[in-house]
This record gives sequence, C-alpha cells and structure tokens, in this order.
Amino acid sequence: MGDSLYENYHDNEWGVPVFEDQKLFEFLTLETFQAGLSWITVLRKRQNFSHAFDQFEYQKIAAYDSGKIAALKKDAGIIRNRLKIEAAVNNAQAFIKTQKNYGSFSNFIWDFLNGVPITNTFQTLDEIPPFTPLAEKISKTLKKEGFKFVGPTVVYAHMQATGMVNDHLVDCFRYQELLNNA
Repeated sequence: MGDSLYENYHDNEWGVPVFEDQKLFEFLTLETFQAGLSWITVLRKRQNFSHAFDQFEYQKIAAYDSGKIAALKKDAGIIRNRLKIEAAVNNAQAFIKTQKNYGSFSNFIWDFLNGVPITNTFQTLDEIPPFTPLAEKISKTLKKEGFKFVGPTVVYAHMQATGMVNDHLVDCFRYQELLNNA
C-alpha cells in the first residue's frame, strides 16, 4: 500500500464489525464525503472531520443551523462540498429517526444480514465489486428513511468499512483473523 496511515487503517479498522451507533454514523458520514474521491483523501482529513463535526455526535450535527453549515463550507480541513455538508446534517436527522423506529441504527443496518457478516473469498482486488444487490437494497431503504448520498457504492464501502462484509483478500492476515473472530 505504501502509506502508513492507510496501512494502519487497513490493519486495525477496515472490515472489523462495528455495532456502536456513534461509530456507524462516523463511517457513514466519512463514506458520503468520500463519494467521487479516493478513500485516502478522506482518511487524511479524518481528524479534521472529527473536530469540525463535533466528534460525529449525530445529536449535535442534527441541530446544525445555517451559520454552522456556512462555517463548515469555509473549513479547509475538510472536504468543502455544500451538498455533502448538508447531507451530513440531514443524515444525522435521519439517523436519529431511524434509531427511534428500530431501537438503534445498528439494529436497523445489521438486520439486513441477520447480524452476521458476509465473508467473501476474493483472491484479487479485481474481484471485489463496487457494490452488490444487497448494497442496492440497503441504499434504497436508506433513501426511503430520508438519507442522502447513500448510493449503492457508498453503502457497499460502508458495509466493508464496518465489517458487514469481509472483503479482505483470502491471503490477507486480517481475512483469517476476522473469520476466526466471527
């Protein structure tokens, strides 16, 4: 990989199942900002995003007003895309609504898998799809719940990041570790 930040993320976070709502919201927010960009771009700005978005406390983000949104649009430490910033606020509101309707966002999102991660058996990076039919289904459901910037590619990236799907290559040390811990 060649980048220590990316390697550390891969080795310690990517693909590890996440069930905590706060962390699920963080990843969902970061994935929406990543849309159309490389993940390393977002990863390098992750600390700035955390600071700018109140450590991803969705209750605070849901209450952002036009002044806070305007300040975020000027924050050079994050990706200053107006639509994505507004989507983050909207998604925080939808996240809270989803929690109320399903008990937690974790219950809602993991129910698509009956709480059990999918383990793929890819041998090369070329085999990993940009999205799957399940990601399309989750994407459509999230949109019905009011979320924005949650197309199937964003959703699949979220599934990979939060361990809903294990897309580590079979010869990767993390593949076997995750399999053993499932």
